[in-house]
Amino acid sequence: MGSCSCSSSCQYYGNCCHDYYSECQSTTETTVDPSTAQPSCRYNCGGHMGSCSCRSSCQYYGNCCHDYYSECQSTTETTVDPSTAGPSCRYNCGGHMGSCSCRSSCQYYGNCCHDYYSECQSTTVDPSTAEPSCRYNCGGHMGSCSCRSSCQYYGNCCHDYYSYCYSTTDVTPTERPCGGSLFGSGTFSSPNHPGYYHDNAYCVWQIQSAYDQRIYLAFTFLQLENCCSCDYIAVYDGPSVGSRYLGKACNNSLSSFKSSSNYMTVLFRTDGSVVDRGFNAEFKSTLQPSDGRVDCSSDMNIVIARSYLNSLGYDGHNLYLNDPHCRPQISSYQVVFSFPINTCGNVRQFDNGRVVYTNSLRAYASSSDEITRQPHLKLNVSCRMEQDSVSQILYHVNHSDSSNIIGTGRFNTSMAFYTSSSFYYKVTEVPYEVDLNQNLYIQVDLRKGNSSLVIFLDTCVASPSAFDFTTRPYYLVRNGCSVDNTYWAYVSGTRAYARFTFKAFKFLRATESVYIQCKVLICPASEYNSRCRRGCTKRIARDLGSRHDSETLLVGPIRLKDPEKKEEETDQQNKA
Repeated sequence: MGSCSCSSSCQYYGNCCHDYYSECQSTTETTVDPSTAQPSCRYNCGGHMGSCSCRSSCQYYGNCCHDYYSECQSTTETTVDPSTAGPSCRYNCGGHMGSCSCRSSCQYYGNCCHDYYSECQSTTVDPSTAEPSCRYNCGGHMGSCSCRSSCQYYGNCCHDYYSYCYSTTDVTPTERPCGGSLFGSGTFSSPNHPGYYHDNAYCVWQIQSAYDQRIYLAFTFLQLENCCSCDYIAVYDGPSVGSRYLGKACNNSLSSFKSSSNYMTVLFRTDGSVVDRGFNAEFKSTLQPSDGRVDCSSDMNIVIARSYLNSLGYDGHNLYLNDPHCRPQISSYQVVFSFPINTCGNVRQFDNGRVVYTNSLRAYASSSDEITRQPHLKLNVSCRMEQDSVSQILYHVNHSDSSNIIGTGRFNTSMAFYTSSSFYYKVTEVPYEVDLNQNLYIQVDLRKGNSSLVIFLDTCVASPSAFDFTTRPYYLVRNGCSVDNTYWAYVSGTRAYARFTFKAFKFLRATESVYIQCKVLICPASEYNSRCRRGCTKRIARDLGSRHDSETLLVGPIRLKDPEKKEEETDQQNKA
């Protein structure tokens, strides 16, 4: 785990984590004092352990480990006070030693070593502080602590931050620290989640994976103030907030992001007004796109590079799914499984209101002998239906280079006019010519039916233009609530399709054409407290709506019949 270890060898290397002896050892006799939780010189005289050293030269460089003098020296006369155990200015005036400095400029930068004033200066500055100082440094960061305004929420303010950089008496230095460094795969959340986060939060997480992998980030819960410039999460493609901007998550948009390197940075920022329950996020180390990918909609497509398989000692002919009759297509460069999402042995489950399809991709050993030295290959494939979208996770088991392949997708949905309330005959003519006040019937459905899902009509809006639904919008239904007095929903939120009707109208000072755009939600049929089941919801300022995102569909145009044509039809009916 980076600076420390839980391996049995940590006692030898002197880098055991602080609770190694209580968690991983049954003996009560330990060779290192766990209370120090620092790299130790025991068994390491003459060695170097990253942040400190047990070599004899450490006295010159001022980076001796805390117990160097007790473990590696026979003399009782030491040139450095071992109680400090920090980089020392003795013999080093004018030098710089990583986290602190013995140069004259250290007074300006606030990173003087603890004994700088006693060893290198004749000044009367009180050396008892001898810590990175905010004097002249407000807005800066000095390694172990910070003088930036955000330090109150990171919890890493320098000792004199409030006396030099904070003029108000209303300070909250006791707020819980947030942010930090993350590696590999895991989860993180906003401060106090699932409780309410605090005002003026500023949290930064730096996520890192192995050098040859990438990072996939997905938000599994998100409830922020309904104002994207007030409370938001910004994601950056690199090791800092100065890296390339990937995008923003705000309000209730459960977005996902993928890095182009092995670093990603996540910033959570809030203002001083409304608060909510914050967020929870998952991050995973993934394979590079050149090694493989997964695409999901109503079909699942798994694409693996043959070069990746060859590196493990396999080729496409070795692979099979839960249903071994489902075979891949194999080309010179890749192996592709493509099949409907409800076939080939896929297992469907519901996880916290989401639909998850899982399968296992395995490989036969290429040898018919009794033993093999090939790594066992098992790829767990899952298509996770996040609202109306799909996240796919493919991870590798029992192989030292294991990783994931992650992609995104959407359900396939469609919307169409029908001639009557029986919804038997679909209208195929374009544009659909109608009369004023004629009853119109529309159905929205999944192109490949799935009885485990339901569709809910959230918002339908009409416009005289197919490209602009904001300048002159006319709402039929909004947030599940009827707005037009002729709108009526036959089915919404209880089936894998939704049906509604309204009377035809036209826009004043516009063409005769009318376009209808609908935003629908897709929920698990078994989740009876989902947004799809709640019907009309009058949102208020702090209500962020459902966890189910939407898909927007467009149908139209409908066009009023030509008066002459309408008159001809009337004459024909009279003659009949």
